[in-house]
Amino acid sequence: MTFKQLEAVYWVGRLGGFAQAANKLHTTQSAISKRVQELESLFDTPLFDRTLRTARLTDKGQEMFAVAQRLLGQRDAAVEQFLRPEVIERRLRLGVTELTAMTWLPRLVQRIEAFYPKVVIEPDVDTSVALRDKLLADELDIVIVPDAFEDPRCEARRVGELEMAWMCKPGLVDASRPLRMHEIARYRLLTQSNKSGVGLLMDRWMGAQGMKPPGSLVSNNMLALISMTVSGLGVTYLPWRCLQPMIDTGMLTTIRVTPALPVTRYVALYRGDQRSSLIGSITMLAQESCDFTRIFQTEALSPVMADGLPGVEKPGRAVARRRTGA
Repeated sequence: MTFKQLEAVYWVGRLGGFAQAANKLHTTQSAISKRVQELESLFDTPLFDRTLRTARLTDKGQEMFAVAQRLLGQRDAAVEQFLRPEVIERRLRLGVTELTAMTWLPRLVQRIEAFYPKVVIEPDVDTSVALRDKLLADELDIVIVPDAFEDPRCEARRVGELEMAWMCKPGLVDASRPLRMHEIARYRLLTQSNKSGVGLLMDRWMGAQGMKPPGSLVSNNMLALISMTVSGLGVTYLPWRCLQPMIDTGMLTTIRVTPALPVTRYVALYRGDQRSSLIGSITMLAQESCDFTRIFQTEALSPVMADGLPGVEKPGRAVARRRTGA
């Protein structure tokens, strides 16, 4: 029994077809079929029901699928444990939301490249719901999103926090005094939809406050929301720290509202059955990089290896410090 045979059974069972498994493993459909047949001959039992149009596991096939999943996971963990980080070669499919891409994504990319120079990073910028769906479909390895999902198939690790504030064009709202929620509801709201993690969290929070605005403009594009707010089309919630330069120049103003908006927690989300030491390290590097206070961050890290990276600790040392300080 070989790992190639186990991979064939696992991915055919996981993806539901021999062609899909061949594409995933970068080989031919005939090669996948041969590996499965070898395993079936070894144990003299069919692993797939071939009378159906899709590849469905038999009862024994389900048992072999579970064995393959466990053994392949142990193999991957052993390989990553004994390889030095700088020689790990693989793709990292990283999903982030627009706000992360506009702020600290470049810092994270540079940190990953410093620790893992042979890892090819493939960023994907999308809404939180779309990123979660891609993660579950095995199109992404890890996503960084607002903590808006409770899914037993995924594990979440805290990365950082985002502070939001009600904002509008100066003069649109009397910002000289604190307002109540029902006063904000009189204005047209510019909001994010339920495809956005922040939008989901804000909808839940406003519902808990009994706030039901009569009308709103919905957009999942952060730049569009900022533009509409600057133009005076309505009131919205925005990350005020990274927009401080626009507040200072009089393009935007913050509104004091009671109760205050909740802090949005961001997490690294990954599949529970796809855990690896690399994903754990990426999560820690994201924790070190997370900074929503400045937009279009331009500071560059020195392009050196992890041992010589100024101001950056290796992931193991960083997590130890956080644990002792918690």
